[in-house]
Order: sequence, then C-alpha cells, then structure tokens
Amino acid sequence: MFMGEYTHNMDNKGRLIIPSKLREDLSEQFVITRGLDNCLFLYPMAEWKELEKKLTSLPMTSKNARNFVRFFFSGANECELDKQGRVSLPINLRDYADFDHEIVIIGLANRIELWAKEKWDTYMDDVEDSYEDIADAMEELGI
Repeated sequence: MFMGEYTHNMDNKGRLIIPSKLREDLSEQFVITRGLDNCLFLYPMAEWKELEKKLTSLPMTSKNARNFVRFFFSGANECELDKQGRVSLPINLRDYADFDHEIVIIGLANRIELWAKEKWDTYMDDVEDSYEDIADAMEELGI
C-alpha cells in the first residue's frame, strides 16, 4: 500500500526519483498516465490491469465513458525505474501537469500521484478550508 508525502526535484532531463518507501510496492514495470486535478497517476502493473478491465468494459455508447477512456489511455505510458530509482517523465505528461522543478509525490493506497508543488499547495489550502465539510460527506458514504 502506498502512503506518505514527499517532495523531490525533477532534473533537467525530466527524471524524478521515486522515494524508496514507495518503490518497494511499485512493480518493476508500471504505468504512468494523466490523473485528475492536473496531476499524474502511477499504477503498479497489477493495479493497472484491474483498472484497464473496468475501463474497457464501460459502454462505448456513453459519451462520458468514451471521453474518459480516451483521456486516460491516450496519456498512458509503460515505465520502469532506472538503477537510481528514477522515472523518466514523458514531455506530454510533464506539460499536462505543469511540472517545472519541484514535484510532490504522494502515496494513495493503490496508486502514486505526482503534483506540481504549487498546485499541490493550492489544492491543500482549499481542502484544509473545507475539511469538516468533506468529513461530513464521507460520513454519508459510511466512512
């Protein structure tokens, strides 16, 4: 299970070190794709395969399903870590996530998210302001 928050710098070749605690649960090969909220999602291959089954079973007659599947799969890349524990981030994904230099890496149970530091800080400021409302909504979901 992935958890925690880390900040690392992307080098000028677009490589990012994945923290060793997160590398332990990341498969040798994994998938990186566009995430929601302008972040990137990293999935271990087994988790990606499960998600792939769910997404490909969505009805093609649903415009929202088609749009989401296109968005998600068109940005997907199979990756692996180099010997230093770095991943090379494709330029199209760096552009999508507005990556400059400082990147926040967070573990979220079944996936890893990568955020531009400024976007993460803004997101967290917004969430902290409405944390109690979010907690109330979670209670309605039985959590």
